Amino acid sequence: MSPGGVKPGPYALAFAAGAASVIGFQPGWFPVLLGAFALLVHLWIASGRSGFWLGFAYGLGLYGVGVSWVFISMNRFGGLPAPLAALATLGFCALLALFPALVGWAQARLPNPSSRPLAIPALWVLVEWLRSGFLTGFPWLGLGYGALDTPLEGYAPVGGVLLVTLTATGAALLLRQFAVGERRWLSAALFAAIGVVGAALQAVEWTKPKMTPVSVSLLQGNIEQSLKFDPARLGRILETYARLAEESRARLIVLPETAIPRFLDSVPPQFIARLDAAARRNQGDLLLGVPVRSGSAYYNSVLSLGVSPQAIYSKVHLVPFGEFVPPGFRWFVDSMAIPLADFSRGARTQRPLAVAGERVAVNICYEDAYGDEIVDQLPEATLLVNVSNVAWFGDSLAPAQHLQIARMRALETGRMMLAATNTGITAAIGADGTVLARLPQFSAGKLDIEARGRTGATPYVVLVDGPALALSSLLLFFFAARRRRSG
Repeated sequence: MSPGGVKPGPYALAFAAGAASVIGFQPGWFPVLLGAFALLVHLWIASGRSGFWLGFAYGLGLYGVGVSWVFISMNRFGGLPAPLAALATLGFCALLALFPALVGWAQARLPNPSSRPLAIPALWVLVEWLRSGFLTGFPWLGLGYGALDTPLEGYAPVGGVLLVTLTATGAALLLRQFAVGERRWLSAALFAAIGVVGAALQAVEWTKPKMTPVSVSLLQGNIEQSLKFDPARLGRILETYARLAEESRARLIVLPETAIPRFLDSVPPQFIARLDAAARRNQGDLLLGVPVRSGSAYYNSVLSLGVSPQAIYSKVHLVPFGEFVPPGFRWFVDSMAIPLADFSRGARTQRPLAVAGERVAVNICYEDAYGDEIVDQLPEATLLVNVSNVAWFGDSLAPAQHLQIARMRALETGRMMLAATNTGITAAIGADGTVLARLPQFSAGKLDIEARGRTGATPYVVLVDGPALALSSLLLFFFAARRRRSG
């Protein structure tokens, strides 16, 4: 007998629903994600008090498939033996699976059975918010990201991805009610209303474009991760980026995260001079991803070169194990071949870089997964720029998932997001979340685009996650108060 006295069938279904949800994050496949979540809700409602283990099974399917690229990072590029990497990946996925399990546990213990399904969207949002901050946070595969390219994305500038998640889980709940014949007309009407309101919000122009665009080149060096930190390859890496920069005629040139895999003070001065000259020839600026030392501390930074006063941004939100060592885990990090694994954090008070006539809010790698931190530089910033090195994850789901995250940040802030990566996906994203142009993965080149800075603030920039959290909390309070009255 399985946990909670439920036969294995429902757990297998929940696991399959979680695994199928990963398909639903692909463009055009959102109905799969809705259907999978609706199935989970149905299993919860039918299971009595087995909600924890059903939620855990769903989470294990979702994260076991969706973040399987963690194994690639630790084994292929981190040098961790395959059995240990597999065990660590499984443990990580099991930890993440505890969050949907928590929703299952909480909804199963609501005293009023009629309130249980109605409370699930609110509980899911609050638990996703908790996951985004727990142990520095991992908001990957938030359900709202799957709603890109649907009317539900219209809620993003109002309340961020969490409000999109609330509407998406609500839509899944209504889909389930319609399928089982519960209040079909009301369910269909509310389902349609969610979409209509979202579509209306899509038509609102929350921010205003500047009159004059700026020409931009996003450079993609395609340096294989296994060779990136090889001293014998340094000359070839430097020449690749110098050549790409010198071929550009753009006013703003952007190189990826740690494009130069050496500390700035150990990079040949003539190389820095070449990049600076390339930017000045275009009467513009260049953003260079490079580690920077300051005394005993070192930072994952982006340095500006060119006609504007030199400025620097240092990464604030570091990746556990990859960029800093959590207390008690030095042995684990030392077992992997990860260069520069203990960065220092930059100050969260850093302001946008004034380059190429724009105010650029730089974010590095998975910093763009944290919308509440991106808005720290808004509404001052006119453009968002993300520099990344997702070569750590090979040819996996990670680059496409990261592109989804960048698209959501553009929607939330009403700003273009320009993403320069080492091996892809290098892309220009419009203020409406549309991918305007991109380079093929695993190829060297530059993406030339015209970017238009924007001014003003969306509601999300002002209120951040407040609307989604307040609405979710109010819904739970309403259900609790309803129980007290009925009791």
